[in-house]
Amino acid sequence: MSPRKIRPSLYISVDIEADGPIPGPYSMLSLGAAVAGRQDADGYVPADPERQTFYRELRPVSDAFVPEALAVSGLDRERLRTEGTPPEAALRAFSSWVRQVSDGAQPVMCGYPASYDWTFLYWYLIRFTGESPFGHSGCLDMKTLYAAKAGLPLRSVAKGTMPRELLSRRRHTHHALDDAIEQAELMSNLMLWRPEA
Repeated sequence: MSPRKIRPSLYISVDIEADGPIPGPYSMLSLGAAVAGRQDADGYVPADPERQTFYRELRPVSDAFVPEALAVSGLDRERLRTEGTPPEAALRAFSSWVRQVSDGAQPVMCGYPASYDWTFLYWYLIRFTGESPFGHSGCLDMKTLYAAKAGLPLRSVAKGTMPRELLSRRRHTHHALDDAIEQAELMSNLMLWRPEA
């Protein structure tokens, strides 16, 4: 296959806030997403991460929660029990949004670190919609991307060890949409970064 015939990828930065370490016993309470950029055979083009976004707060799926995990987001589980979007409606709306913004491209979820957010996102997509617009493996971990480009062992990487020019100037607030936008900027900076040899 010639490189010119490869379908472009649309990178979507996703951040979730949850009340525990794994989905099922614990709940995803909010989901934020922002289009980071598009890559084709000619390269990567960043997007304005505030232009195409998605955000929902979800109704919890269980009574279990870890107080320390819940405290990180500051979300009110009792309020979400009545005001949160039912998970099926939230994930169907999210899937529709992903398909709309990625028209003509293959969507790729990206996160920092992707492992936590992807675990919740994929479980919720399959559990509540039966499918994932990203497929079963359409995710990219920004921490791994940085480690590979910088030639560093993965476990030595943290945002504090990255060059300042790669980091967003936005604050990390633990609000899922704020953090998805912040991490979309990190994603674009990483994609365009050419470390010195």
